[in-house]
Amino acid sequence: MPDCDILVIGAGPGGGSAALTASRKGLSVIVVEADPEVGTPVHCGECLSDLAVENLDLDLPEEVIALRCKGIRVIFPDGTEKKLTESGYVLEKHLFERWLIDQSIEKGAMLHRKHRVTSMERIYNKENQFNNWKINGKGDQFPITCRAVVDASGVSGVASKLLKMPSEVEVIAGFQYEMLEVPNDGYLDFYLWPEYSPHGYVWMIPKEKGRANVGLVTTDKKGAVKYLNQFIDDTYLKDNPTTNPPWRKEGMKIKPFGGTIPISGPRSVTVGDGLILVGDAAGFTSPLFEGGSHLALWSGREAAELLASAIHDQNLSKQYLSAYEKAWKKRFPPYDKILKGKNALYALSDKELSNMARCLPEELGNMSVFDKLWIGCKLLIRHPMLYTKRVISVLLSFGYSRAKHFGW
Repeated sequence: MPDCDILVIGAGPGGGSAALTASRKGLSVIVVEADPEVGTPVHCGECLSDLAVENLDLDLPEEVIALRCKGIRVIFPDGTEKKLTESGYVLEKHLFERWLIDQSIEKGAMLHRKHRVTSMERIYNKENQFNNWKINGKGDQFPITCRAVVDASGVSGVASKLLKMPSEVEVIAGFQYEMLEVPNDGYLDFYLWPEYSPHGYVWMIPKEKGRANVGLVTTDKKGAVKYLNQFIDDTYLKDNPTTNPPWRKEGMKIKPFGGTIPISGPRSVTVGDGLILVGDAAGFTSPLFEGGSHLALWSGREAAELLASAIHDQNLSKQYLSAYEKAWKKRFPPYDKILKGKNALYALSDKELSNMARCLPEELGNMSVFDKLWIGCKLLIRHPMLYTKRVISVLLSFGYSRAKHFGW
């Protein structure tokens, strides 16, 4: 008999969501996490919209909430500001991920930290049908046998690499400091300033008591920290102190934290016999603003629910599990359209970005068809050359990225 029904690789939001859902379904679950602790190091800006919380039926405990926020303010090179007023949360992400895993453990899941998967072998029966997995790696609990695997290993994509699954994922670098004494009015600030973040953006994500994550994403991975330092030196944040986040050990040198984020859209294959990829491992992030927590949480839940049905029906074939791909393709934002708009956005100069911004309404949320037509007319009259730069694709990508089902 296998050691468990489902092995989850990675204890991030996708893995935690899958483990919790599967445990609630009565399945036996083992989670293996390569790092010594769940939730650290933190790799993202730590945000989750109200819409995401509602969609996922999450009852967030107070200790994982760093700030209740009003929405997003987008700031353009000439200082023009536009708002997307949609409430949500800034999380203490490490505590949120531990909360998910702790709930899974309460439901019977097992967690093995400092366990890194290095090989995956499918076992077939006499009829040459998939039967179960034999998973090996570094850690004293290996080898582990299981009926199915959920790969929530993040951008590293353990299963895709070990099994030589098709499609590569393009990544972008994201780094941030924790800063102190930063004023905020409840909005997250996103700066579309190419000077400081080539092919990306800068953010100020506030927390309570003046704390804030100040960071950026850029395709210039080697120069990311240099750009971030320059942004801080050139803005109102110049004299604000930096500190290490609370999850770092005391006495460590203050430095930015972050990592790489997939930006090219979903992998071409996200299922196989007895296997489902979720979250960053599947390439599930919004290609415009690189948000991924909501998509990871949703995909982890969806994967676990389908695997519960597959195990009940004794059919873990790729064909059976292809229902997962149909589900996310129906539910997720239209990646191809967002990528088209994103490429057009990054082709705009500082002046063109600002000209476009001045034609937008003060509130970007819930624009009517009439509002959009009026914006198009203003752009045509004031800045007709922007049409040659595919500015309509840019504007549409903002709407698609918000995603009626997934918030910011």
